[in-house]
Amino acid sequence: MQLAAGLLDADPAAAKTLLEEIGRDVQHALDETARLAHRIYPPLLETGGLAAALRSAAVSANVATRIDVEAGAAYPPEVAGAVYFCCLDVLERAAAGSPTAVTVRDEGGELAFEVVADCAYSEAELLRLRDRVEALGGGLTIRAESGGLTRVAGTLPLSE
Repeated sequence: MQLAAGLLDADPAAAKTLLEEIGRDVQHALDETARLAHRIYPPLLETGGLAAALRSAAVSANVATRIDVEAGAAYPPEVAGAVYFCCLDVLERAAAGSPTAVTVRDEGGELAFEVVADCAYSEAELLRLRDRVEALGGGLTIRAESGGLTRVAGTLPLSE
């Protein structure tokens, strides 16, 4: 900004060009900050619930996904967040054009979820997913199935 201020009298066109560049840089920084905030905790998870957040994630990932989540169900934020981020991870790895399915259901005090997609994981990536779920007292299994499909299934307690 100081450089642009110095150019105002000497070269107004250069000052204008510099200010436009600064404006683009600021907008880019704001957009990146919003994306980061969304990755930390998507606002739709709180305002629209897990089903709406998962549908939005599938659209953003550009993956045709069948999503089956109990309508109107409210889950503790940390549990909903863990399920959302595990499902998001699978959706973002899913092969374009492959059918993907997400199921979330309350099973007697536990929230069970399952994602089936055409995707692959390394051991380090699997450990990261497993750690996220186990940190909340849950369990996670990941199985390779025929046709290149991967089944990620987990359960999380709904109360301690």
